[in-house]
Amino acid sequence: MLDIQKKDTENERIDALFERISALIEQARTFVYSSVNVAEVKTRFEVGRYIFEDEQQGERAAYGRNVLRNLSSKLTEKYGKDWSYDTLKRCRFFYRAYENAVIGSTPLPQLENKTGGTDNKDITNWGNAIASIRLPRFTLQWSHYLVLMRIENIEARSFYEIECTQQQWSVEELRRQVGSSLYERLSLSRNKDEVMRLALEGQTIEKPADIIKNPLTLEFLGLKSEAAYTESKLENAIISKLQDFMLEMGKGFLFEKRQKRFSFDEQNYYVDLVLYNRYLRSFVLIDLKIDKLTHQDLGQMQMYVNYYDRYVRLPHENPTIGILLCQEKNDALVELTLPKDANIYASEYSLYLPDKALLQRKLKEWIDEYHENKK
Repeated sequence: MLDIQKKDTENERIDALFERISALIEQARTFVYSSVNVAEVKTRFEVGRYIFEDEQQGERAAYGRNVLRNLSSKLTEKYGKDWSYDTLKRCRFFYRAYENAVIGSTPLPQLENKTGGTDNKDITNWGNAIASIRLPRFTLQWSHYLVLMRIENIEARSFYEIECTQQQWSVEELRRQVGSSLYERLSLSRNKDEVMRLALEGQTIEKPADIIKNPLTLEFLGLKSEAAYTESKLENAIISKLQDFMLEMGKGFLFEKRQKRFSFDEQNYYVDLVLYNRYLRSFVLIDLKIDKLTHQDLGQMQMYVNYYDRYVRLPHENPTIGILLCQEKNDALVELTLPKDANIYASEYSLYLPDKALLQRKLKEWIDEYHENKK
């Protein structure tokens, strides 16, 4: 009996040790993978710098394609196919896009000493100089920067880079968010004093209004705006594409239930979608409307929110948030119908990607007007 207990104790120790070591190995692998990615991006940034600086020493027109093609041939012969002519052009473009993010740099000391050789001191100085070069803080993979470096607006690019890092977007997700004009939609949904925070901090979730986008873009549902569809069909389409819908909703959302039933005064009521936001520690109730928003819709949502606040939410949780997704809203109607402290928001949705150029013009006019009023 004692031998069996001893064996069990030993197995538990081995299992516990195995778990600790496994976690360490996995962490090391993740670090190595991340370090390799960062090293690749920094290398391509510096390659772009070298190409650009070399180009400036001569006539740009004369520089042409021949230099890059010959350089590509030599690099490919030594290092493989990763250094094609197109890759070198992208490296230059990458450097030009991010060069303003470089605070400064330290010149590298020469490795050769007076006798033509090297010594430990020279190598140490060279290593320290490399470590002290101030590059932009790259945190993503090269494939992400192939998307980011084509965003001309520096504030928008900074926003997408922060969000991509924090939310661990894949390249496909990043493309979708850029294509859906997430930065412009969030900017136009916010107080003008808060817009600059987007470029510096990404999307911060501090109050209920921070989760609202106008419009919410639901092009991934595959519904046609000109075709007839019901609220039930819209709901089914959202559930079938729940991961995409949660990504579009934003940070910190968890799905609880569709058609959540609650009973009051011997009647049953159904909330289309119930989510939870872990940043706000609040239930988020969503009602879907395929027509123009009415004051009856707002009153019904107010009743849903009141019920959850009184009978569902726990003492440590914050007040419930109500969102009405509709095709068309009237801000004046919303303001007139709801009390000022209501935790209820109306947000339009679109079944197609917005006109990015139009949103960019609106945002520019919006910011110009803001700065003009500040004078």
